[in-house]
Amino acid sequence: MRDAEDFDSFYALSSRRVLAHVAMMVGSRAEAEDAVAEAYLRAWNRWHKISKYENPEAWVRQVAYRQAVSTWRKAVNRIQAHWRETTDQTVDELGPDHVAIVAALRKIPADQRRVIVLHHVAGLTVAEIHSELGIPAGTITTWLARGRRALAAHLNDSDTFEMGQERRDV
Repeated sequence: MRDAEDFDSFYALSSRRVLAHVAMMVGSRAEAEDAVAEAYLRAWNRWHKISKYENPEAWVRQVAYRQAVSTWRKAVNRIQAHWRETTDQTVDELGPDHVAIVAALRKIPADQRRVIVLHHVAGLTVAEIHSELGIPAGTITTWLARGRRALAAHLNDSDTFEMGQERRDV
């Protein structure tokens, strides 16, 4: 139990300084808090060894800073990879029909929306949807039918858009 008390005391004395240091280095308190929490967790897991270091706080500070930098690098690499994959692709403009369909989908219940998208957009059969979601096939077909009716009602609504202009009944 002595280790827990030593660690608690160490944490209480050093955590604010470590957090301030890392926040100033990375420029974000939120990212610093995440990195510092991870560093203290690692210190706790190795406390029997870390507690014998000449300066355990320096170890935690270094680990926290490296964690923050590592998180930042992963984010940058993810963005760069996404950018490399999408630079050669062209994206069609979203037409008024697409916008109207998405708006109508948002108005129907989530269960119906999910099976409609899986069936009509992803191209899955009722059996494949059943396999993926574990929902009985009869329920899927019911949700598809209800969802189609609900979509039709919303798409025939005066809220739909045509050629970028709101349609008005005269």
